[in-house]
Amino acid sequence: MLTDLKCAQEGRISFNAEKYVNKFHAKKHDHFLIPAGTIHCSSKNCMVLEISVTPYIFTFKLWNWDRLVLDGLPRPIHIEDGEKNIQWNRTTSWVKDNLVNHVEMIHDGDDYLEERTGLHELEFIETRRFTSNQITYHQTDHGFNMLNLVEGQTALIESPKNEFEPYTVHYAETFIVPANVKEYTIRPLNDEIIKVIKAYVRN
Repeated sequence: MLTDLKCAQEGRISFNAEKYVNKFHAKKHDHFLIPAGTIHCSSKNCMVLEISVTPYIFTFKLWNWDRLVLDGLPRPIHIEDGEKNIQWNRTTSWVKDNLVNHVEMIHDGDDYLEERTGLHELEFIETRRFTSNQITYHQTDHGFNMLNLVEGQTALIESPKNEFEPYTVHYAETFIVPANVKEYTIRPLNDEIIKVIKAYVRN
């Protein structure tokens, strides 16, 4: 694989990614975990919400899909750095068992559905997915919450103690609730079912 990547970077071949890397069909709301050292990419016609821990982690590009720069050569990439970080033991079965839709039910009631989609145990970010057509109650638990409306047109974010002015978020918008707010609610508008992804630092 590394030999072919280097040949592709020199413009001698087009790298055959599917010869070396698994392909998993993605559908709406699928959740793929990508711990460091995992080769990954997304395909065309996919909209991806990437929740990542980036202060000290970098993505090393191995292949740029035959894209060229003005001199007619492939774009500069990071094969040497990537080679040192690839976890070669991540087999097809390991990826299926550990990284593809590793979802855990937390609460399933008439009021709302809460699922732990999680990031990988090697990461320090927790992610939860909430589904409801009613108001849901949330606490920041001494840390900020970063959220995104991943299903539904609009939702109203409110403070039970009037810590901030209510505001509306729209589909695919990200919003942050500071730690000092402590508690807040998410209310669907237009009597629709919404889904919200919440990310926060694990305790």
